[in-house]
Amino acid sequence: MFLQKGMLIVLSGPSGVGKGTVCSLLRHEQPDIIYSVSATTRKPRAGEENGVNYFFKSREEFEKMIKEDQLLEWAEYVGNYYGTPRGFVEQTVQTGKDIILEIEVQGALKVKEKYPEGIFIFLMPPSLAELKNRIIHRGTESDESLMNRLNAARNELQMMKHYDYAVVNDEVSKAVKRIQAIIEAERLRKERILPYYEQWLKEEL
Repeated sequence: MFLQKGMLIVLSGPSGVGKGTVCSLLRHEQPDIIYSVSATTRKPRAGEENGVNYFFKSREEFEKMIKEDQLLEWAEYVGNYYGTPRGFVEQTVQTGKDIILEIEVQGALKVKEKYPEGIFIFLMPPSLAELKNRIIHRGTESDESLMNRLNAARNELQMMKHYDYAVVNDEVSKAVKRIQAIIEAERLRKERILPYYEQWLKEEL
């Protein structure tokens, strides 16, 4: 029996689209998928825990990680750094487990440069008006920050063309089912399975 390499699943989309909520339900439904915790310099929101939701870092700490090449990707978004510690991601994939990255669009495109074989899923809002409502209901943004995020969202929506799949987050449970269907189909791609059959065919019976 050959160990099939795990898949790198990247879920991203505009701020406020519900990436965290969708990813949490997906992890509940499929606990075998490993979640990669990102590092960030933004302040924790209510209820967020260091090492669970994010690794919260100072700008000095984060810039040291950049300098020492400890990040698979990193980006500066609306005044804060976000990045993915690379060691855990690479180890997980090599041991045959799937890992999901929930990251911003800039970071996802950087990951694609290094892992073009990854599965890139763009989470969309039903509309820009709905996206605005979701951000407002967070109660965490000033008027200026809200406008910055909406302007950034317009630009990010144009980046959808670089992804493999687009999933509308109209209802969280429905969005999760769509992502599960994508993951199952990707696991069955002949390109992932063929190398292992070719090895079996070389064995003597």
